[in-house]
Amino acid sequence: QLQASGGGLVQAGGSLRLSCAASGVTFSRSAVGWFRQAPGKEREFVAAISRSGSATVYTDSVKGRFTISRDNAKKSVYLQMNNLNSDDTAIYYCAAKNTILTIPSETLRQRAFYDFWGQGTQVTVSS
Repeated sequence: QLQASGGGLVQAGGSLRLSCAASGVTFSRSAVGWFRQAPGKEREFVAAISRSGSATVYTDSVKGRFTISRDNAKKSVYLQMNNLNSDDTAIYYCAAKNTILTIPSETLRQRAFYDFWGQGTQVTVSS
């Protein structure tokens, strides 16, 4: 089970830090991704991190602004979001997949890759 939190209302240019806490999942063996869904749009990939945290991948629109990290001891993954803009307004979901293999970055971008999903946390950026 995954629990996403940390969303809220922020002005453009501001920052938020999202958290994804895991329970009942072998978290240290899980690749974790963040996705988001804006009203009327498909759920899209934002960022992902490998089991160890040594590899990360981002969608182009958030590169240089968002940072994904993890703390396996706390069974948590974080998404630090800086310099937010209105295009970042969406419900943000975390997702996880247990894996023993090194996963290609292109695969980490795919929604279908993940087995477990959190309930989502709303991020609203006011301009």
